[in-house]
Amino acid sequence: MYKIVRKEELNSAVNLYEVEAPFIARKAQPGQFIILTLANDGERVPFTIAGYDREKGTVTIIVQTIGATTKKMSMLKEGDYFENFVGPLGKPTEMEGLKKVCVVGGGVGNAIAYPIAKALHDQGTIVHTVVGFRNKDIIILEKEFGECSDELVIMTDDGSYGQKGVVTVGLQQLLDAGNKYDEVITIGPMIMMKFVAKLTKEYGVKTVASMAPIMIDGTGMCGGCRVTVGGETKFACVDGPDFDAWEIDYDEAMERGRMYGEWERHAYDEACNLFKQEVK
Repeated sequence: MYKIVRKEELNSAVNLYEVEAPFIARKAQPGQFIILTLANDGERVPFTIAGYDREKGTVTIIVQTIGATTKKMSMLKEGDYFENFVGPLGKPTEMEGLKKVCVVGGGVGNAIAYPIAKALHDQGTIVHTVVGFRNKDIIILEKEFGECSDELVIMTDDGSYGQKGVVTVGLQQLLDAGNKYDEVITIGPMIMMKFVAKLTKEYGVKTVASMAPIMIDGTGMCGGCRVTVGGETKFACVDGPDFDAWEIDYDEAMERGRMYGEWERHAYDEACNLFKQEVK
């Protein structure tokens, strides 16, 4: 059992959970993930590690309420427990030797982008960060990004905060201003990463994308997280989650991601009905 020692609502649909998991905290690195279950017979759900405190023995995840399990998670309180919390899984993000990097995050993907930006900053890398959100009401981690970014560009689709537009607009501005990056690291919705990769390829800037496909066991056994990279099948849980952004077949990955949409909507509605019954 893994205790939730802190829960914080970052916006109406996104919660932060700090979880007591000392063995994971001891080994965790930016870019890795955990898999949790609410009960032994529950859904196995992967979440990228958003932070860790080795001294306290805690691991932080940031979760968007979007499906049945995340809806049930949103009902948990500080002092409640996850039945299982397994990790760290996946390969850490490679940062050695990088002198200047642009980190590009979208939506709740910024929960993954932040620990990478912070780790780069802590090792002395010049960090430019472009983060995108639909509107100002769902912005998360602005203060934290500001503290670890030499330059921070905030984009909103509707222009309600920062600059109006998508993240590629902000990234192109930085590239056109003459910034020479060793690497661009992009994390967020699949369609966003696809167009970030398309843009950076035009400028010849090496780019890495963090993939979060459907995942079940987290060890490469089930094959659920397979993605096509450079014409070869890779497994995000053991070969990634980071891959060469120019080589990913995003269209295939997006199609696979939609496979269980109808089932997930049905399960989400059931979870909502359960919640309504419990609060009556």
